[in-house]
Amino acid sequence: MLLDTYAWVEFFIGSKSGKRVLRVIQENRCFTSIISLAEIVDWCLKNGLKEKAKKYVEIVERTSTILNITKEIAILAGEINQERKKKVKGWGMIDSMILATATFYKLKVLTGDSHFKDIDNVEILE
Repeated sequence: MLLDTYAWVEFFIGSKSGKRVLRVIQENRCFTSIISLAEIVDWCLKNGLKEKAKKYVEIVERTSTILNITKEIAILAGEINQERKKKVKGWGMIDSMILATATFYKLKVLTGDSHFKDIDNVEILE
């Protein structure tokens, strides 16, 4: 299971969805795209949680395997980005990087991001 940034944020704030993320982490081998680390730090800074950014990144590293962006994933992300932008308003390159990483490694994405709701290999947090 590839946990996207949305899933991690829910986990960190301890929401109902975050409790589901915890169960997924406990019951499955989990992965995270390296790009989510940047998004987590950005979220921390934007929300006045600068002192927690490093700790949160360390938690992600301890509880999931970090997947780097390879040339193949980058190319796939560019292709996905062009296709998805035609269908989904607000779809962005980071969404494409996450989906390309999951597709490349044949993983399901765990997210609450509505941009992903029509994709087969995605589990939406509610």
